[in-house]
Amino acid sequence: MKQQEKLKEIIMNPIKKILSSRKSGGQRAIPSYCTSNSLVLEACMETAGHGGHYVLVEGTANQVNQFGGYTGMKPEDFVKYVRDIADKAGLAQDHLLIGGDHLGPLVWSAEPEEEAMAKASELVRQFAAAGVTKIHLDTSMRLGSDPTDEMLSTETIARRGAILYGKVVEGYNEYKSSHPEAEFPVIIIGSEVPIPGGSQEAEDSVAVTKPEAFEDTVAVYHKVFAEAGYADAFEHIIAVVVQPGVEFGDSSLVEYDHVKAASLIARLEKYPELVFEGHSTDYQSEKCLTMMAEDGIGILKVGPALTFALREGLYQLEEMERVLYPQSQCSHLSDVINSVMLENPSNWRKHYSGTEEELYIKRMWSYSDRIRYYIGEPVAAQAIDRLFDNINKANVPLSMLHQFMPRQYDDIRAGILKMDARELVKRSVGYEVLKYEKAAGNA
Repeated sequence: MKQQEKLKEIIMNPIKKILSSRKSGGQRAIPSYCTSNSLVLEACMETAGHGGHYVLVEGTANQVNQFGGYTGMKPEDFVKYVRDIADKAGLAQDHLLIGGDHLGPLVWSAEPEEEAMAKASELVRQFAAAGVTKIHLDTSMRLGSDPTDEMLSTETIARRGAILYGKVVEGYNEYKSSHPEAEFPVIIIGSEVPIPGGSQEAEDSVAVTKPEAFEDTVAVYHKVFAEAGYADAFEHIIAVVVQPGVEFGDSSLVEYDHVKAASLIARLEKYPELVFEGHSTDYQSEKCLTMMAEDGIGILKVGPALTFALREGLYQLEEMERVLYPQSQCSHLSDVINSVMLENPSNWRKHYSGTEEELYIKRMWSYSDRIRYYIGEPVAAQAIDRLFDNINKANVPLSMLHQFMPRQYDDIRAGILKMDARELVKRSVGYEVLKYEKAAGNA
């Protein structure tokens, strides 16, 4: 019997293994890095993978879907893309975990249920068939054919989730036919799912999910999934998305409050097989993140804060470039990005409001970081390449670096970072990643 249990532990989905170790004083949580930017991914893998730790990377339905998403990648493309970056970053493939976030009808929510769910089903099947380790089934949004004057019931959300779970099974079986060692992906459910990328503007406080709502979600999913023929689904469902009371908007954020979340956290004790998944944990302090991990929020998702850190590092380099070069030779990166955003406002216009001056500030410095949709555009990529080239040729004085990048300055003085533009920017992202790794118990 013990030998069977040991064998089961060996072949257990790595995420399950990590989260189950919480009970024996192991890793408190697992950070989930939700980004498709290659430079950010490289920084995440180099920082989080240090010391042999697993690194979980997730792509959202907005970024990656069967039609290409805003990255132009289908699920299979995304998996290959992430694996190629792992090789470049020196992260062992068996320590790379890949997931799909907000998988459901999100992108097609304006369409009637039949059409939206058909597209969502194909999306989920393709992610599972690509061999991902983790899938967040998100059916929390109202669809085009749903009544607009009433809340979406948990039963409806769960029924749609069961349809998508069937597609996970289908896609997994397809993948397993050529990868017999593959483990079934862990599944995340929940009906109180914050919108991807943060709200338009955070309030002073955010309502924490009611304990009764959490228990109702679990009970209804058990019932609906069993009725759909998936009684064993909770062998793979490991987490429920809740609102623990954290959020961020354009220029404000709500930090985690253990006292306000205490009732919800206490209710989790009745479900030792589950943890909470926390969305919108971006910009939380290391102290808050650690408290969340200790309280049972076992999956800490972060996305916009990573590209926010990337943008910050790039703009710091640009400030030095302006001092070191005449205007005719500068990259003018921030101006280029602003121009690209103005030419195609579809990815920021509905998120920002205000005067032209206020809109400019939000485009450049908002916590919601809509720049992430534009920084990969060819003209922006060319400006970044020119910026890196200028900085690397300039022989930047350490005294100047101290002014604009004091943390990188300390790392260079300590001999753990070299004076290279790309490395300096990756380090900006790495400092953010390190907060999550420390909170999770990895550093």
